[in-house]
Amino acid sequence: MRSAPLLDALLPRATRAQKIFMVVAGSALVALCAQISLPLPFSPVPVTGQTFAVLLLGATVGARRSAAALLLYLAEGAAGVPVFAPGGLPGAARLIGPTGGYLLTFPLAAFLLGWLLERWPRRWWSFLGAALGAQGLIVGFGTAWLKVVSGASWVEAAQQGVLPFLPGEFFKAVLVAAALPASWWAVERRRAADQKHR
Repeated sequence: MRSAPLLDALLPRATRAQKIFMVVAGSALVALCAQISLPLPFSPVPVTGQTFAVLLLGATVGARRSAAALLLYLAEGAAGVPVFAPGGLPGAARLIGPTGGYLLTFPLAAFLLGWLLERWPRRWWSFLGAALGAQGLIVGFGTAWLKVVSGASWVEAAQQGVLPFLPGEFFKAVLVAAALPASWWAVERRRAADQKHR
């Protein structure tokens, strides 16, 4: 059975303008988290807060709106708006550079996470599994892209694009999975209170 996204459950009567605002605000959140960036001397891929924002969007605003927010984010970056992580290639060149595979996978990863959470039961293991699946999609495609663009071997690509990020990406997935049960509990409690006062 399909479940409403978290923000739809919180705002069941959201207007079209409010839903558009969610998309725009989502792209701004990713841009803000992108500024949290730590370059690595041995890799063209920096450590950033972007993937946390991708997971958060997929988990809260649903599959379609989170994907739309990420597509808007990529369009902004390609147009030259400074929304990508500091350093690296400017504008649209970033999308075909070494980190392009990670960026281009963001909309699909957010959609996948939202799609799974709209169908899986609301349990912490469901949240964690969906978040790890989205993370795996980003890291897997991003690393394959890095290998092709840089001409590195699979081992070199893994050393530059996977291994340094595993602890941080796992922590982000756990953080999102841990926050969702509490968020849904708060939403259900609010619903019960609203019903009681009717």
